[in-house]
Amino acid sequence: MSAPVFLFTPPFTQLNTPYPATAYLKGFLNTRNIASFQADLGIEVTLELFSQQGLKKLFAHINSGQPDLSDNARRIRALQDDYIKTIDAVVGFLQGKKPTLAHLICKRDFLPEASRFAQIDDLTWAFGAMGIQDRAKHLATMYLEDLSDLVVECVDPHFGFSRYAEKLGRSANSFDELHGLLQGEPTFIDNILIGLMAAHMQHVQPKLVAISVPFPGNLYAAFRSAQWIKQNYPAVKVAMGGGFANTELRSLSDARVFEFFDFITLDDGECPMEQLVKHAEGAIPVEDLKRTFVLADGAVKYIDNQSCNDYKQGQIGTPDYSDLLLDKYISAIEVANPMHSLWSDGRWNKLTMAHGCYWGKCTFCDISLNYIKNYEPLTASILCDRMEEIMAQTGQNGFHFVDEAAPPALMRSLALEIIRRKLVVSWWTNIRFEKSFTRDLCLLLKASGCIAVSGGLEVASDRLLELIQKGITVAQVAKVNKHFTEAGIMVHAYLMYGFPTQTAQETIDSLEMVRQMFATGILQSAFWHQFTMTAHSPVGLEPAKYSVRKESELVGTFANNDIVHIDEVGADHEAFSYGLKKSLFNYMHNTFLDQPLHKWFDFKTPKTTVTPDYIEKALTEEEYQPGRPNTKVVFLGKQPNVEIVTKSKKGSQWEMTSLTFQTGREALNIKLDKAQGEWLAAILPTLSVDNLKPMTLQELQSNYEAAGLEDFELFWDNKPVNTLYRVGLLQL
Repeated sequence: MSAPVFLFTPPFTQLNTPYPATAYLKGFLNTRNIASFQADLGIEVTLELFSQQGLKKLFAHINSGQPDLSDNARRIRALQDDYIKTIDAVVGFLQGKKPTLAHLICKRDFLPEASRFAQIDDLTWAFGAMGIQDRAKHLATMYLEDLSDLVVECVDPHFGFSRYAEKLGRSANSFDELHGLLQGEPTFIDNILIGLMAAHMQHVQPKLVAISVPFPGNLYAAFRSAQWIKQNYPAVKVAMGGGFANTELRSLSDARVFEFFDFITLDDGECPMEQLVKHAEGAIPVEDLKRTFVLADGAVKYIDNQSCNDYKQGQIGTPDYSDLLLDKYISAIEVANPMHSLWSDGRWNKLTMAHGCYWGKCTFCDISLNYIKNYEPLTASILCDRMEEIMAQTGQNGFHFVDEAAPPALMRSLALEIIRRKLVVSWWTNIRFEKSFTRDLCLLLKASGCIAVSGGLEVASDRLLELIQKGITVAQVAKVNKHFTEAGIMVHAYLMYGFPTQTAQETIDSLEMVRQMFATGILQSAFWHQFTMTAHSPVGLEPAKYSVRKESELVGTFANNDIVHIDEVGADHEAFSYGLKKSLFNYMHNTFLDQPLHKWFDFKTPKTTVTPDYIEKALTEEEYQPGRPNTKVVFLGKQPNVEIVTKSKKGSQWEMTSLTFQTGREALNIKLDKAQGEWLAAILPTLSVDNLKPMTLQELQSNYEAAGLEDFELFWDNKPVNTLYRVGLLQL
């Protein structure tokens, strides 16, 4: 084939699903009738290396050099025949093609085992609730990690499954180290990459190669790829874009970068990509490019054609996953963390509900950049159209919405649209733990296929949450988590330590809040991150306002984002790292929840000032709030069986309406005053989710009163009617 544009993601991101940037761009190019081809070279390199032929070449390379090996590497080399024999079967199992292999793997005498297996905890403890397939995936992942350790020791110290030479890209203010490395001979892994890329270039014959670099761990391979293309296809233009460029390269000035790339674009890629294609075809001059760095007269120049307007989200098309090896991705389970298993296990179609963040205030976040500050939601109808297109193309019905924070109102509309279309999907996303997530909204989301949410609890301290401008409190987060958990939706919390001015006392109190959330069962998964000051966040832009200072005011000529800072007010944050993570690992497994907090640390820590029942009290506080008049009332369930029954007491008899509702798991019966019950049975079809204009609570009350009935609030807000949320009668 021949296509003007070749899009690819260099090694390495995830092994279980493609990073979506190239699929987004390919979908957009389709709308402009521009042919393109895309590839995920990360999965392709992985499959080439971890195959019988790949391992034969790897061991031959190691054996020919006779390096001074560690005991672990010597063990793996001694067992090389076992690795070569089993590798194709293991990869096939992790691709979902050989599920019965799980039984062999779990017996622990099928796979060769090296040092990674010494780190495996009691599998019954870690995976007791997860089943034999997940145990086997974990063991198979450790097997691959052993081989990865061999690669790192013997052939390429920068190798990693999801991050390749990451330290070279992280806060690389100077291009010197990376440039120097690129002057050396390609590594064993580089040569695999180059061989695959050469085949693609020969096949596609592009005029423009666009390399997406989402993370620092993709940077080295991107430059090595661009270098080879420049040497072998000098007439082909090469561009870089993606998350790394958008955050790290905004002040780029090192001309040597353009020995490898002709263009580096910033922010949304659709408009810059269209202009690059036109330029590569000779249709427009370089001055018409959009948000693009070029080299002009020996200096780096930024070009931003203001007359070229960005496309609206509804105009960019549906992500197109064709060309990618969708049936060959690998599901791995590295750690027994339920949310992390969603990241690494299974193939998820990636979509975005809205561009940017509807909140856009968090002081640690890059809210000054376009990808955060320019908020533009899609409609539920367009989203569902795209979901149906992608399911038809990929055969997969799982979706990960990769929003900064999915807007609750749009999540509600999307859930209703999914249910109306009777789509069978499972999905998860990132949220803010805000009070909009009521019990009924969470039940609606669950009914539409939502299986998990992740959100930032950050520092579980109300003072620091206010300083972060998160717009939430710890008690509010607890109530929201309860709503999600009781609806059957898993909750993962992003936790932060080391925010400016955070004291040792606040760190311990934050840990106590987290402990109580796990103890009450409202949090199932979490992860601690240490605060990093970034150049484009409010803290990075005005550090003095947050009582910290930059270690240096120097701005590098290459990457500039992470800033080393000094916090003279706060605690020694690094000292808390190990204890916070160790405690959390145990809490996720429901162990040591009663252990005193100081035992997680090898230094003296203050006692917590949080009362031991703080979260429990927050959860039991009266939550009743009368529905607002404009609250939408929706019925998701099936119509009830209605009977008129006669009740008698002390010689008196009266008729009542008996309504029996059937759900997939239970039958629920309620009895009402005859007239009220008949009214409810008659109005339920009008409240059906299929009604594109749901009734409001005010309209419902007016209808009730027009039927000659009295005391709507007493009828609606008390038993038995207020138990009908269990069968899908929701206030949204």
